[in-house]
Amino acid sequence: MLPRANVDYSASDRILRSYKRSLNGFAAKLSKEEADKLSGMNGVVSVFPSRTLDLLTTRSWDFLGFPQSPFEELLPLEGDVIVGMLDTGIWPDSPSFSDEGFGPPPSRWKGTCHNFTCNNKIIGARAYDGRSSNSSLSPLDDDGHGSHTASTAAGRAVANTSLYGLAAGTARGAVPGARLAVYKVCCGEAEILAGFDDAIADGVDVISISIGSPFAFDYVRDVIAIGAFHAMKRGVLTSASAGNSGLEGFTVCNVAPWMLSVAASSIDRKFVDKIVLGNGKTIVGASINTFPTLSDARLAFPANGSCDPDNLAGGSYTGKIVLCQEASENDGSGPLLAGAAGVVIVSEAPDVAFTLPLPGLTVTQDQFDQIMVYVNSTSNPVGTIHTTETISSQAPVAASFSSPGPNVVTPDILKPDLSAPGIDIIASWSLLSSPTGIANDTRKVQYNIISGTSMACPHASGAAAYVKSFHRDWSPAMIMSALITTATPMDTPANANTSVLKYGAGQLNPAMAHDPGLVYDASESDYVAMLCAQGYNATQLALITGSNTTTCSNSSSSSSPRDLNYPTMAARVEPGKNFTVVFPRTVTNVGSASAVYDLWFESPVDQADNVLTAEVSPSELEFSELNQKVSFTVTVSGMAPEEGQVYSFTVVWYNKEHKVRSPVVVYTRSQRRTPRAGIKRGFRQ
Repeated sequence: MLPRANVDYSASDRILRSYKRSLNGFAAKLSKEEADKLSGMNGVVSVFPSRTLDLLTTRSWDFLGFPQSPFEELLPLEGDVIVGMLDTGIWPDSPSFSDEGFGPPPSRWKGTCHNFTCNNKIIGARAYDGRSSNSSLSPLDDDGHGSHTASTAAGRAVANTSLYGLAAGTARGAVPGARLAVYKVCCGEAEILAGFDDAIADGVDVISISIGSPFAFDYVRDVIAIGAFHAMKRGVLTSASAGNSGLEGFTVCNVAPWMLSVAASSIDRKFVDKIVLGNGKTIVGASINTFPTLSDARLAFPANGSCDPDNLAGGSYTGKIVLCQEASENDGSGPLLAGAAGVVIVSEAPDVAFTLPLPGLTVTQDQFDQIMVYVNSTSNPVGTIHTTETISSQAPVAASFSSPGPNVVTPDILKPDLSAPGIDIIASWSLLSSPTGIANDTRKVQYNIISGTSMACPHASGAAAYVKSFHRDWSPAMIMSALITTATPMDTPANANTSVLKYGAGQLNPAMAHDPGLVYDASESDYVAMLCAQGYNATQLALITGSNTTTCSNSSSSSSPRDLNYPTMAARVEPGKNFTVVFPRTVTNVGSASAVYDLWFESPVDQADNVLTAEVSPSELEFSELNQKVSFTVTVSGMAPEEGQVYSFTVVWYNKEHKVRSPVVVYTRSQRRTPRAGIKRGFRQ
């Protein structure tokens, strides 16, 4: 952000946008020399370049145990809640966004609809491209991603939806009675910051942003963290996707403790595709295959296994199933252009079914090798491709693509916070885009099935709006706490190869979140104290808070970031050494006025019981009135795990009415690796 100062604005065409509603700054075209000069001027808090970030949704709410309620029962609570969507826009003609039965917007609403006809469901719509003077911009969604996320969070219940018969049922959001405000920002940082500026001032209650990067940036260079900080100051919770770079560690993004970071996991519905080879062998893969069964088509392996359009040009692939070995070429566009009848693609994310523009499936490298053994054994290799919809009893399973921790910016804050459905999610789509977004894919659909932490995020955003509908006066930290401490544990055998660094506190449980019993609260001053404890100076604080008056107290030098009153507890320790860490915490009673909570510990089933020693003092919490605060400390000691190992357990405060879970994780320093590129087409990044 570039806060306003006494600068010559005569070259007005170089000023792209002013942030003056909730933030204080502007975006401009500057040379490096001009930017350096501006950064040294009095009154200028920060100057940084604008990057372009990535876009990171029937069955999922039922799987979460969140049943559908009659619409007329929802409106009295949800009708005053406004969810702000920072994404690719919205397709207003979708049945998911009908305003039938809605009254006028809340009187406090200050938003507007620019080049867009709003209704009483979509009550605000703006679009940005970095130029504040561009009046022709439209909030219409020409990608589909924004419509998908918006309907997942707050779409109306629409019966008889499907994608060509797949995932048939009722599509709905968490809060069908809530209002939507849309900010088409994708995906430059200047536009994102403008979206935050307007959304906060317009009066949204929750901001949902399914946008991120391959890894986390320091808060002073992270516009989402900066925008979310200003939202938090105004009582607005920001829910963000954790990222889709899950093939490497240390890649979780959107890690600021004042916003929710959402990982992705599976639901109990799974799309399975099979190719039956000419020798009778069946290979089971995955894809969102909307086409009829493709029978006895010839298999063709292009040179080098590459399905790049240039590599296939001039080849004889018409009517054949093309075998693509290059995992990065996963969208099927090359074979489609070459006239192929089908495709088999090697995928690094075998748990995800991609939507392809022709009959096909994704398989692992080992499965692909099995296919090639058959191809090389005969002069006429053929195959038949067909799809089925099955039930997965192991769900929820952490998605392979979901970016894991640890948090590289603040290692003693656990991120991601929790997990939500993000694999094979059906939700509203735009008729301006095909299901795949590929130019030669001419299909148009009202509902589409896609995957990504982009799909997980609006599940949590909708759940946050649901909690907000019950507790209008709760702070963003209280709502985050309610979602985190009521999450369903995911330390199951199906997740044995992962840990809380992958899925956080567990799977979102919205039905329980509105009545958590106890919450961990935090305010702006608490987050500033954490930043001070981490070593941020007054200049750096100003970059985040937007104020030159924010300073650190004298006690900051003796405190730790883990002292922040966060619902989870994390500590990075030196491998192979004895350690002791202390977590001071304070909980606020939001359950019964008179309540007593006892202590319990939960440990992962595959972790030895004696690896850590934990002491909680006091071991009982007693409350005599609502909103009473009680403090306790958690002391953890032991021999640190070896490099790359993770130890965890959960502190549980419980009584007959509530169970408040706070995961504790201890992990060791490890070398961060450069993340590989995500599978962008499949995850709609």
